[in-house]
Amino acid sequence: MKKLLFAISLFTVLGTSAQNRFDKVEIKTHEVTDNVYMLEGAGGNILIQVLEKEVVMIDSQFAPLSDKLMTAIKKITEKPISFLINTHHHGDHTGGNENFNSDQVTVIAHENVLKRLQASDKNEGFLPEKTIEEKFELVLDDHNNMIIHVHNAHTDGDSFVYLLNSNVVHMGDVMFNGGYPFIDLKSGGSITGYIAAQKQILTTINEDTKVVPGHGPLGNYHDVEKSIAMLDDLRTQISEAITSGISREEVEKDATITEKYEKAGYGNGFINSEKIRTTIYDSLLLEANKE
Repeated sequence: MKKLLFAISLFTVLGTSAQNRFDKVEIKTHEVTDNVYMLEGAGGNILIQVLEKEVVMIDSQFAPLSDKLMTAIKKITEKPISFLINTHHHGDHTGGNENFNSDQVTVIAHENVLKRLQASDKNEGFLPEKTIEEKFELVLDDHNNMIIHVHNAHTDGDSFVYLLNSNVVHMGDVMFNGGYPFIDLKSGGSITGYIAAQKQILTTINEDTKVVPGHGPLGNYHDVEKSIAMLDDLRTQISEAITSGISREEVEKDATITEKYEKAGYGNGFINSEKIRTTIYDSLLLEANKE
């Protein structure tokens, strides 16, 4: 009985703690361009597109933030949300799905997002109702939005969303602006796929495109160029290290590999320098084993 009471008490404390960590989160609204906004809170950046009669929402952050997000959105517009697009399956981008979903909302994502959410036992209201394979054009009130899947980048279910008429792209976690990216190898991500995805996006957008990253401040075309150059360099260095027989532990400790990027401010975020070096090392070995 004491063990049961302890377990219940611990569950309550942990649940309360999880909720409390969002209590002080402030939702910040940034106007990207006319009728397009980026919302920052905790987790992935959200994009809100206000159309003549409806709203498109991209990603939904964590569930405990839904009320705060709804308040922030109502300050922008009273129009109803018609579409909620998930850039991938991680909880900091999909956690609020069921709170925003309704009979008037269609949740859209890549088919692998649906598969991964189903495997995690999410309820029906949480799940995408329309899935895409490679490309889908969402046509709305004189606005065309392209949802395009990129392969094995951050995960195996990433999509970026390009708002053609507004010239704004939401890259999801295929972009961590100003920091090293998290590449989820366990969910099908890879360093080679990540770089290829960023290059694909760069060929889709133009130099005037506003870039909403999955994490970090609002960016632009040149921020994506910088990210590609940085990741290409790290991939090359670590690939050469593997070819030379240098161990994972040695690469993890070799700060010279990432030194110039640390000076530029990388490595201070969610992924530090040691983590990006070992992630790239592990990814290259996985890729080699698949060949």
